[in-house]
Amino acid sequence: MGTVTALYRYPVKSMLGEAVIAVAVTEGGLSGDRVYAVLDETDAVGSAKHPRKWGALLRCRSRLDESGVVRVVLPDGTALSVEDPDLDVELSNLLGRHVFVSAAVPEHGRLERAVPEYEGGVSDAVRESASVDATGESITSGSVAPGTFFDFGRVHLVTTSALARMRTVHPAGDFDARRFRPNLVVDTHGAPGFPEDAWVGSRLRVGEALFRVVVPTPRCVVPTLGHDELPPDPGIMRAVAREHRIPVFDLGRLSCLGVYLDVLEAGTVRVGDASTLQEAAPAGIPGG
Repeated sequence: MGTVTALYRYPVKSMLGEAVIAVAVTEGGLSGDRVYAVLDETDAVGSAKHPRKWGALLRCRSRLDESGVVRVVLPDGTALSVEDPDLDVELSNLLGRHVFVSAAVPEHGRLERAVPEYEGGVSDAVRESASVDATGESITSGSVAPGTFFDFGRVHLVTTSALARMRTVHPAGDFDARRFRPNLVVDTHGAPGFPEDAWVGSRLRVGEALFRVVVPTPRCVVPTLGHDELPPDPGIMRAVAREHRIPVFDLGRLSCLGVYLDVLEAGTVRVGDASTLQEAAPAGIPGG
């Protein structure tokens, strides 16, 4: 069905991550993925989904070194361990308020998201419940997945077919997979459109690991932001909203690209591994 063409993990939530050749997958997701986050004194979890407040995190890069220590490379090139108190100082200076890096998920941690202007970015009910915060941005407030720094699924997959389709829709846009912050990029060998839509509900064997495809991934403002050398591009998500709005749970038709996965069996996944569907998606599941 496909071949793994890239693997990414993001040791600190909403920072740039690292490409890896092989990675252990546990029940909690890719080893080393989203094990830390930047928090503020209100227990808000740092997420570039609220760009005015947290977008500067995308100017930092997090990586796991050979000794298993997570290090953060700041915009000026300085590299500091997450255990170094100077990192909290530097990040506070970058963001303009007191923040700190934590591996502990706050009990009442909040995850703030900017409300996209385009139709299909959020459900109508969510849009109506939004409020304007101190930055002047219209936001909604939710929570991370219990006990984790993940927004929802433990693993995120994007296909080359979906990216290729979007390039035809918005040729001026740079649909580099990194904009969508996937863990797995699967080369679907020229399959048309969005083949992952039909995988929802199926089991997906990738290398040694087994996943369940849970739901299409609703997209936010993050793909439109600058990522490393990729410049900001507000047209990216407007194009997705025009081309690919599909049902997500009971939230209506949302702009989606990629799918969220849960881990059924742990194992190692490597670039070049085959991915194989083991059963068809049951009828009636959104995204089919």
